[in-house]
Amino acid sequence: MKRIEKKTTPEFFQDIFEGKKGFEVRLADWECQPGDVLVLKEWDPKTKEYTGRVMEKEIKYILKTKDLNFFSEEEIKKHGLQVIGFK
Repeated sequence: MKRIEKKTTPEFFQDIFEGKKGFEVRLADWECQPGDVLVLKEWDPKTKEYTGRVMEKEIKYILKTKDLNFFSEEEIKKHGLQVIGFK
């Protein structure tokens, strides 16, 4: 099990804190696996400083979208992708 620290903006931090947001969308330029702990540190882009609020979330599932071939490149460029979390 690894502990992985990442920045998150105040609006996303608050939604996760309140239980409204049960997912993260991140660039897949680092490795993680189920059981690892994502340490989310609230970062204020206006002040360019951490706010001091921190929370930890255990990773349950990882979906790497680069490997999915469900949609054409044209469809993705037109509509984009969305990640949907379940309660």
